[in-house]
Amino acid sequence: MDIQLKRGLLDICVLAAIKRKASYGYEIIKTLKPYVSFSESTLYPILRRLEASRLLTVHAVEHNGRLRKYYHITSAGLLRLQAFIEEWKEIVTVFEFINREESEHDESGIFDGDL
Repeated sequence: MDIQLKRGLLDICVLAAIKRKASYGYEIIKTLKPYVSFSESTLYPILRRLEASRLLTVHAVEHNGRLRKYYHITSAGLLRLQAFIEEWKEIVTVFEFINREESEHDESGIFDGDL
């Protein structure tokens, strides 16, 4: 997968993971695990980038004698999620067009290289 596309998708996944409630790093990873696999070393730069973009905020809470950072989506983050959903509808339409073209070529047995 294209690295820029994957990077953008991971950003959106993190925002979606904290959409309903504030969450900390390990909990975000657990939430996303059934859908996408990545490590803490991937997550924390994403969180910093999203915070710098004001798509989420962070606050620390003491837990078992340590500070745990909780991440909360902002209104700008919610707007970004909504924009992604709208953009994705267009991407799906393009994918369906591309996939239809591939299916037609596969069925005919003719490819551009054969012409």
